Parts: sequence; structure tokens; C-alpha cells
Amino acid sequence: EIPVNEAVQHRQAEYAAQMPEVAAKIVDRYQDMPYRCLLRFVVARLQDTLDEGEMAYASVAEFVADISLIEQSLIDNKGRHAGLFAVQRLLLRARTFGFHMATLDVRQDAALHRQVMAEWLADPEWIHRSIADRTRLLAQRLDQDDWPALPAGDQRSADMQRTLEVFRVLAEARQQFGEAATGLFIISMTQGADDVLTTLALAEAVRQNSDTATVALDIAPLLETVDDLQAGPQILAALLAEQVYRRHLERLQSRQVIMVGYSDSNKDSGIAASRWALQQAQSQLVDVGEQQGIAVVFFHGRGGTVSRGGGNLVNGILGAPAGSVNGYMRLTEQGEVINRKYGVRPIALRNLELLTGATLKHSMDSELLAAGKSKALLPPKGGVELMQILSQTARNHYKELVYQQAAFTDFFRAFTPIDVIERLTIGSRPPSRRSGAGIANLRAIPWVFSWAQTRVGLPGVYGMGTALQQAMTEFGKEGLRSCLQQWPFLRALIEDVEMVLAKSELRIGQRYATLVAPGQRFLFEQIEEEFQRAQAAVLELKQMNNLLDDQPTLQRNIRLRNPYVDPLHMLQVDLLHRWRANERQDERLLKALMATVNGISLGIQNTG
Repeated sequence: EIPVNEAVQHRQAEYAAQMPEVAAKIVDRYQDMPYRCLLRFVVARLQDTLDEGEMAYASVAEFVADISLIEQSLIDNKGRHAGLFAVQRLLLRARTFGFHMATLDVRQDAALHRQVMAEWLADPEWIHRSIADRTRLLAQRLDQDDWPALPAGDQRSADMQRTLEVFRVLAEARQQFGEAATGLFIISMTQGADDVLTTLALAEAVRQNSDTATVALDIAPLLETVDDLQAGPQILAALLAEQVYRRHLERLQSRQVIMVGYSDSNKDSGIAASRWALQQAQSQLVDVGEQQGIAVVFFHGRGGTVSRGGGNLVNGILGAPAGSVNGYMRLTEQGEVINRKYGVRPIALRNLELLTGATLKHSMDSELLAAGKSKALLPPKGGVELMQILSQTARNHYKELVYQQAAFTDFFRAFTPIDVIERLTIGSRPPSRRSGAGIANLRAIPWVFSWAQTRVGLPGVYGMGTALQQAMTEFGKEGLRSCLQQWPFLRALIEDVEMVLAKSELRIGQRYATLVAPGQRFLFEQIEEEFQRAQAAVLELKQMNNLLDDQPTLQRNIRLRNPYVDPLHMLQVDLLHRWRANERQDERLLKALMATVNGISLGIQNTG
């Protein structure tokens, strides 16, 4: 007879006393099967957990403890081939997914929270107050727990009702399924410490007006534009100066997550200014955290394309500033690339291996730098000055075209199929943040998606040609080349721009230029000239004859796929001519256009 550990039998007896109705339903032939009997009680507790019954598991740890008793008994009593594998697989899933399966992050725009706070405080001037005033008043109220009563349900605006409902659901989910049920609360377009304190106050208000237990909400400000990235260190310093928030962080192991955005910063100022602002912001935020005794970690909001941070991720990690990784790497993966990168097991393992290896290498280099044994992560001599010139020159040239050229918006809407993309029902958010056809209101994804459809990668190139020429004039070709070889950050930037240039096809772009009014076609000529300058500069710096000569596999893939995609562009241009001539009323043409958009996306393997 094979024995069973006493712990299993003891737990079964406990449950039989606590749940006699369940024990009564166990048929006689199972009475000498302790594992089966114990699992019957476990199933009953799981059902109560789902139904919020009396015998509900308080946490997944209690469930794991029950199953672990069976695991240990099988190990101790020669049960390795009697179901141990299945039990261990169940334990692995329970420890990984808990009762929540997937941790849910939540994201909301800071402007909406400001409006809700103004309504709660009955202060119509709240939004117009300075950031410093709002921060001071919120910190005082949080510290003293001095809040007016929330308006009654029928007196709340729709925005307030929806916002409070989100916090209520979050609190209930954490209470029912554990703290891991929800993760970060991300605040889009964070502009000041008050935006973080507002979120904390709203969460606390909902907790006090419900029966939910207090759980520290992990709030992550999202710094999206170049200006917000540059203000990031001041925002964090102002936040950590408030003792009420320091006490909140103590409940989170004194760790602050900050999300940095690649998409909007690139759309706002071009790729060079975006990457440099991200680099400087991370370095300075880490310094602020070290001075204040707070661990600062970063959540990278990357997209699928280079202009949204989706270039070579290994180079991106290795080029990150010292102290910004430290064994922690969290990033978003755009939906379109998930299947390509993780849909096939060997490819998924390879991608995870590359990212893990880069994270470990950067972390070890940071430790060596701190010990004075390496300078691998430091910019070379003159590197900072070089990037300041490069980023500022590129930013000025980019903004001059995109935001200061009066005809550009009309050019963009005629040159690209943005009017088709706006009709696609594939996004989680509307194409524009606010009403209006201006570039500033357009979200980053449709902005990049539109240019990708024309095979003109403007968001990932424009400004770099002029900037690189200026840098070579001031620092010399050899000086710039030396910096490129020594500094992973600069190398990652240049190689990402090179990849966008290689994927662009200006002959295709010339066909889209026929969609533009004759008086605006000079803008495409400017774009062509800038691309030519960028390509010449990259080839000069890397001393190559052709783009991607040092990446022959990627070079070959682009060359082989282009003949299959090029005809779709010709078809799309013709359809756009006809659809727009018919005042965009022909649904059959629109359906055909949508098919070309999908086909081109699949062919070039990226959207936004």
C-alpha cells in the first residue's frame, strides 16, 4: 500500500469538519482516495472564491498551499509517475497567474482627472491654477484627510461618474483577486506633480466611500512630449518633496515607476530630439531618485516602428544611460509585432533571450561603472555637446516643416491616406486627441501609420540629414565617426535612421505626390532633399556604399519583398484619386482602399 502524507489527511479532515455538506456529497468509493477527496474540497473553495462565499480563499497563496501538500506527498511517496507532473503544472500556473490571470494596467489622461477634481472641489478656477498651487493644495488635503463629500450620484457629471467607477472597480478587483490583479495606473500627458497627487486623491476618495480595503495604488506618470521629458526631473523632485507622497511610496517599497513615451515625443520634435530627451530624462530622473533614496524604474512606451521606439531594442537597451536598467526592463509591444516576435516558440525564445541578455549586460556595466572599473555606458568626450547640436538642429528643421509650414497640414492630408485610416475601426482610441484636423491633435499611431503607407518614413528621418551635416561641419567626420563607434546610444540612433531610410522608397512617394495640389508639391521636394542628405551622411559616417551593407539579411528581406508591395501602392494612389474625386462617398472604393491599407501593412510589416 502506498502511503499518503499526514498533512494531506489532516487538511482533508479539517475541511470535512468545516464543509460537511461537501463531505456528504463525496461518494463512498472515493473515501479511500485522499487526494481526490482533498481536491473536492479545494474545488468547493474555488467556487466560493468566485461567488464570494464563506469558504472563499483569501489569497492565491492559500490555494497554492493546499495543492503543495499533494505535491509533497507525491514526491515523498513514490508518486512521480502518478500525476506529479500535472500537479506541478497547476502550481506553476497558479503562482504565475493567481486568481487574476493577467495583471491589468490602467491609463487615463491627466486633463480628465483635473476636470473631475475641479468638480469635486467645486472650484471652477482649479484647472487655471498653477501647477505649484494645485500640488500644494492637494498635498495639504491628502495630509490632513480634508476633503469635501463627493457629490451624490445624480449630481455628478458623466466624466466624474465614469472616473470614480474606474477606481471603484480597481479597488474591488484587488480585494477579490489580490493586489496583482491590477498593476500600474498610468497618467497620460503628465505635466506636474499635481497630476500624480490627483490620481492618489481620487483613489482614496473611492476607498473611503466603499467597503474596500486600502491598497497602495502604483501610479506611473507618463512623460510623452519632449517638453514633458525635460520637465520630468523637476516633476519627480516636486513630488518627492511632499511627505504625504513619500509615505505612499513606502508602501510600494520606495520604488517609483515612470513611463517614458517614444511616440508623442517623436511626433512632437522628430527622432533625434526625442531620443536625446529620453536619454537625458532617464539619467536625470535616476539622479533625483538616488538623491532622495527612491528607486526609479522605467516603463518604456515603445511602438512597432522606429519613430515610435520600435527599432533595434537590444541596441536601445545597451545605449540607455547608466543606472536606468538595473535588472529591470518593462516595455510595451505593439499588437502587430506580437505574433511576429512571439507567435512561434523558437522565435519567441530568441527575442526574450536577446532582451534578457541586453538587460543583464547593461546592468553589469552599470555596476562596473559604479565601481570605477568601466566607462562603457558613458558618452565619449564631446558626445553630449554633439547630441545637443544634433538634436536641436534636427528639432528645429522638423518643426519648421511640420508645425510652422502653413501648407503642411493640407499637404499631409492629401499626400497620405489619413482620411482612410481615420475610418478604420482597428484602434483602441480615436485618431485625434481633440477635434480639429491639425497635426498637433493627431495621435502618434495614425501619424506614423499614414507615412508608412506611402513608403516615406518622414517621422523617423526628417531633420537628421541637416543635423548630421551640421554636426560633421562642427566636429569633423572623424570626430563624429569616433563618437559613433564608442557610444552605443548614438550608434542605435544612427542605425535606426538607416533602417527607416532603407525601408523608404521615394519613387513610390513621388506617385503619392500626384495627389497633392500643384502649389504644395514643393514640400515633397523638401522631403526628398532631406532624405538624400540623411542617406549621404549615414553612408559617409559608416563608410559604406549602400544602406544596410553591414546587415545583409535585412537588406535582402527588404529587396525581396518590395516587388510584391509596390503594385499595391500604385493601386492605392489610383483609388485615392477616384474616391476623393467622388467626395469620399463611394463605399465600394473605400472598402477597396481599406484592403490596400491592410495589404501594404502586411507587406512592409509595420503600421504605427
